[in-house]
Amino acid sequence: MHSTLVIRPLLIAAGLLAAAPAFAQSAADAARDPKRTEVWTPVPAVVATPAGKAPSDAIVLFDGKDVSAWESEQGGRVPWNIADGALTVVPGSKGIRTRQHFCDIQLHVEWRTPRVTEGFEGQNRGNSGIFLQELYELQVLDSYHNPTYANGQAGSIYKQAMPKVNASRAPGEWQAYDIIWKAPRFSQGGGLTSPARITVLHNGVLVQDDTVLAGRTEYIGAPSYSPHGCAPLYLQEHDSRVSYRNIWVREL
Repeated sequence: MHSTLVIRPLLIAAGLLAAAPAFAQSAADAARDPKRTEVWTPVPAVVATPAGKAPSDAIVLFDGKDVSAWESEQGGRVPWNIADGALTVVPGSKGIRTRQHFCDIQLHVEWRTPRVTEGFEGQNRGNSGIFLQELYELQVLDSYHNPTYANGQAGSIYKQAMPKVNASRAPGEWQAYDIIWKAPRFSQGGGLTSPARITVLHNGVLVQDDTVLAGRTEYIGAPSYSPHGCAPLYLQEHDSRVSYRNIWVREL
């Protein structure tokens, strides 16, 4: 009787010890199960990306013909010329802006500076600009063998951040900017809580990498912030016949 009572717990303990490796192996197998790290919902929306066209969820701002998304900076009709699928600056006519207001966006813009450059140099050669929220300028300029101050050449955040490289094509050739813009944030009291940030690819080459802006674009003096909300995109008229085409935007 005594020996039986002693042997039975020993047998039970031996059985548990024998089972322990099996339990440990099962737990290890579960931890290595690839399904444990699979996330199925929510399912990302499908965006069609036809070659040479805007994504299906983009807002087309200029398709080569229709300028209804734009107005003169003074209000009213767009004063620039439309021909051969391009929208071209008329010197002295003022800039244009979108009727719609934007904050965080992905923006695609194609642009071309005049082929004839004789008699023009520096900031007088193919000058224009893309202003995010009407206040922050990404410079458009013929920077192909055309020396100027580095924070004023093509791909610069004007007077703030020079581009990482000069990716400019020859005058008369079409070029492209692909832009990710994060708008600045302000508190209810008007204080800056988050500065504007921009990433830019110029002809597919990274020239601004999550660049933090110090404030609105200023021609003279240091940049600074004043509270504002979403605002139009603005294309600058700067006495040069710069052309634009294939402009679209995705709200982020």
